[in-house]
Amino acid sequence: MPQPFDGPPTEPPIVVANREHLWWLLNEASQLEHMILCQYLFAEASLKSGTEEGLTPEQAEAVAGWGRVLRSIAVEEMLHLALVTNLLAAIGAAPTLGRPNFPQRSGYFPAGIQLDLLPFGEQALRHFLYLERPEGMELQDAESFRPIPPTRTGLDPAELMPRGQEYQTIGHLYRGLEQGLRALCDRLGERAVFVGSPHAQATPELFRWPQLVAVTDLKSAQAAIDLIIEQGEGARGDWRQAHYGRFLAIWEQYADLRARDPGFEPARPAQVRYLRQPFDIAAPQPLITDPAARRLAEPAAVAYELVLHALTRFFTHTDESEEQLGLLIRLSIGMMADVLRPLAHAMTALPAGPEHPGRTAGFAYEMYYAMSNFVPWREPAWALLHERMLILVERCHEAGRAGGDPVVAAAGARVAELAAEVRAHVPPELLPS
Repeated sequence: MPQPFDGPPTEPPIVVANREHLWWLLNEASQLEHMILCQYLFAEASLKSGTEEGLTPEQAEAVAGWGRVLRSIAVEEMLHLALVTNLLAAIGAAPTLGRPNFPQRSGYFPAGIQLDLLPFGEQALRHFLYLERPEGMELQDAESFRPIPPTRTGLDPAELMPRGQEYQTIGHLYRGLEQGLRALCDRLGERAVFVGSPHAQATPELFRWPQLVAVTDLKSAQAAIDLIIEQGEGARGDWRQAHYGRFLAIWEQYADLRARDPGFEPARPAQVRYLRQPFDIAAPQPLITDPAARRLAEPAAVAYELVLHALTRFFTHTDESEEQLGLLIRLSIGMMADVLRPLAHAMTALPAGPEHPGRTAGFAYEMYYAMSNFVPWREPAWALLHERMLILVERCHEAGRAGGDPVVAAAGARVAELAAEVRAHVPPELLPS
């Protein structure tokens, strides 16, 4: 792997001439963080578990360690998503937790940023290193990602309507956001830029996340952007403890184990499989046809939807109490850790269907519609959230009875616990009879 070097920026400047330009870029940053997070979770879910899957004790220990690193990086990507959402809220914009479906190989993002879900292995590691590379580093993406010429023309500062701009690295995007915020503050005044309510911010106290920065002014916005850059590519070039450096360490250990045992395969052969053809992708996508895999995939898809709905409600809440805001956070974290993650991991041990022998199912992080928000009023919003949770509980119970799978049974029990907490905050007259 090549090492980063210090040199002059080679990418075109990012234009932020008005608030809508900034809004667009923050929306794109939110979608990027969200999709990169899903890539890391998919790779982690594909890893084999222990010596019972054919690994030696040394290999099993290494694979377990890689899983811990992937989870920790994914948690930091969740932090980045929260920080970008705080930046959006601080300038008076709504959060963006919807996104396109995978794969996004060209066109939706800048030409140099292509995204797909890959099982852990050489291709995935090369792709992760490419995405997290520091600005100024020459590095090729994985072989399965074909380079394409830039598709976005430069934005004229006189253009009132925002549109996509080219950038090769995520670090350059955030430096453009940093410079754009400063320029807007110089022109409009700091208070006129940061018009958002402080009550819309995700705070360290509510999330119990000391690194989370509540954004209310230019200084705190700078701190949020600095943290994202520091954890991703490294603090102004110091990349060793950043995501790039940690992936590089995995790559070196992986290459060493492969050199000593060319047959070493740390991951299951998971392939992204949808429950139905994605609404926003024209090319036919492989579908899950195995009944056992479908019994896990459908609850996983609803759990993922509920994670996003809980977070969206938190960031767009109205008269929720501190207790209710804390519950929305516990709901999103509990649904992710205790429901979605075990279901996604269990899926990768199941066949996807007879159409692709030797391949297992991989959770597609499916967006099966263009996600919107609840109504502003708290009571109906919480009633709908509770209703959807009850549907998930019932589906988990049905899947458990049909397949006898302890993973889906445990997931259903956890959702039932969380649904009982939510029920306590729904007016009795709005509860199902």
